[in-house]
Amino acid sequence: MTPNGPDTPTEPATPGTVLVDAIGTLVTNDPERGKGPLGEIEDAALVIEDGRVAWAGPRAQAPDADVRVDAAGRCVLPGFVDSHSHIVFAGDRSREFAARMSGTPYSAGGIRTTVAATRAASDADLLAGARRFVREAHGQGTTTLEVKSGYGLTVEDERRSLEVAGRVTDEVTFLGAHVVAPEYADDPGAYVDLVTGPMLDACAPHARWVDVFCERGAFDEEASRRVLAAGMERGLLPRVHGNQLGEGPGVRLAVELGAASVDHCTYLTGEDVDALAQAARRPEPTVATLLPGVDFSTRQPYPDARALIDAGALVALASDCNPGSCFTSSLAFCVAVAVRDMGMTPDEAVWAATRGGALALRRDDVGRLSPGGRADLTLLDAPNHLYLAYRPGVPQVAAVWKDGALVAGRP
Repeated sequence: MTPNGPDTPTEPATPGTVLVDAIGTLVTNDPERGKGPLGEIEDAALVIEDGRVAWAGPRAQAPDADVRVDAAGRCVLPGFVDSHSHIVFAGDRSREFAARMSGTPYSAGGIRTTVAATRAASDADLLAGARRFVREAHGQGTTTLEVKSGYGLTVEDERRSLEVAGRVTDEVTFLGAHVVAPEYADDPGAYVDLVTGPMLDACAPHARWVDVFCERGAFDEEASRRVLAAGMERGLLPRVHGNQLGEGPGVRLAVELGAASVDHCTYLTGEDVDALAQAARRPEPTVATLLPGVDFSTRQPYPDARALIDAGALVALASDCNPGSCFTSSLAFCVAVAVRDMGMTPDEAVWAATRGGALALRRDDVGRLSPGGRADLTLLDAPNHLYLAYRPGVPQVAAVWKDGALVAGRP
């Protein structure tokens, strides 16, 4: 399987070498290759061969290639790496959104509405929906997408959700511990027994990651620890939903267990920030993944990205595309919100949505455009990456390549 799965629709990769020429600004995310933390190269070019970046540098030094693509002075940057999404689902929660905009507080309980619709949907319908969202994400510059289960909450429905996810991505996450299944509302401990036993037995072969919603209204610290430990025993790597609705143990637990990422981080104590800063220095760090689309959609406070970055924590941005709390797949939108409302500079936000997302997935082959990396790149209808925040809400993606194959737009 390729990183976005065998069913990801693409055009065939162009045979031989491809020179993407006349790039106004090339964002490599390799500071040794260009200026600043984004490794920017002006008047640049890039060569693709066999789905990888073979060369990147000043245009005047570019080698010959079999095919030339004219970037016409526009910006090229790594494809966005969306390390948090929930796109395997059925049903609609638009009325819940409208009620929330009218003053109804957000809570985790709305997930159960999607659970009922997802259980009733066929595999074919779930796959069609997931494919549609992948195409939508590609069209907005995303080339790597993590996908979670979590809307089935039975052994069979979680297993088939993961099988569907595996048809569109290799970054598949088991999230049976999303909320307590409705039939276990009076005995949440029995549900944790199910998740950590038969459900994981059936689901672990279909996932890379194990996740848990460590939050009031979902799973407390003890239950979250059990879920993560059980997943790790079966060879899954941990990640955590934490500190979304209030201060809590999510960050502490994620750092303690060496999770790749703790996601949301809306409510953090000074101790949480310090722990994430220390975890950033590990060989395998724990990344603070911020989800500004959720806080936009739920009218919660935004995470303090500035405090995290200034402390030395690693920060990623992801969409959290889901039908309830955040129904957007646009990382360009998340970049704009992070710059406007979370204290991030445009450079920091673009890095967080590309290289930061790759670190949150423990990937070194995506989120950068330097030799050896995957040829996952986005051509903007703009001279530089600053336009992602400078022109919010305006479609700016001209073309997107994944593994050297065009998956959206036309150059």
